[in-house]
Amino acid sequence: MDLSVSIGSLRLANPLIAASGCFGYGVEYAGAVDLAALGAVAVKGLFLAAREGHPPPRIVETPSGMLNAIGLQGIGVHRFVAERLPELRRHGAVVIVNICGTTIDEYVELARILSDAEGVAALELNISCPNIKEGGITFGCSLTGTHAVVSAVRKVTRLPVIPKLTPNVTDVASFARAAEEAGADAVSLVNTFLAMAIDVETRRPRLSNIVGGLSGPAIRPIAVRMVYECRQAVRLPIIGMGGIANTTDVLEFLIAGATAVQIGTANFVDPLLWSGVLEGLRAYMERHRIGAIGELTGSLDTSRREHAWISS
Repeated sequence: MDLSVSIGSLRLANPLIAASGCFGYGVEYAGAVDLAALGAVAVKGLFLAAREGHPPPRIVETPSGMLNAIGLQGIGVHRFVAERLPELRRHGAVVIVNICGTTIDEYVELARILSDAEGVAALELNISCPNIKEGGITFGCSLTGTHAVVSAVRKVTRLPVIPKLTPNVTDVASFARAAEEAGADAVSLVNTFLAMAIDVETRRPRLSNIVGGLSGPAIRPIAVRMVYECRQAVRLPIIGMGGIANTTDVLEFLIAGATAVQIGTANFVDPLLWSGVLEGLRAYMERHRIGAIGELTGSLDTSRREHAWISS
């Protein structure tokens, strides 16, 4: 059976990708997870310069999820290329680099630097993080901004360009169309939902940033719906994410229209889940006599059926 999938010109051995922000730079998990066995690793978001992020507290557990306002803390692109990328190459990881910018010029410069770096397989454009006020989501919440960032990056790189879309908009499918028109090779969705938690005893926000991004199983049904909507709107490959914790969750996203998926918050609960999910996919394919995982993408049956009603 064939578990491989294609994201633009990028061929992945399987559809499982470690999500940006929840898997560090990948090397942190190398002692527990065979990075080469994953479809890819989407590394923690990078700016041109190092960034401290927000002060604590910046993580709060919620029912069926997690609220975070890390603020895109990171080591910066130059240190990543010099220190982390060689380690990832040694581990045989397929590396998707998530890039962040406060201006379009910063996205462009990041794309230029990473396009010349050995071992970078694709660029994921972070235009959707809800935890910063400058750049990022200000582009991702505007159709013209989304188009402008994707178009500018497309002109300076041959790497697959994958804008990461925000769910914090009225019609996410229209943003997928804007990305497609601008030359994106795929889209990834969804990033976290803007949310808030309050300590009722002190009547103060639980996060120093007041608001943060909600991830985890609580958001999964909404994320599945958004992937389905985008599948109806664009021909691009879709990388789905949002609350995936097991094989069934992966299958939901694929059937809704995703070509591949990213697993994020679940890594904090069970960093060893990857092999079990892959085994589950193989078992499902064997049980349903599916030769290639790509046959599942967008295979949702929405036809109406006759219902037998039993009246007393």
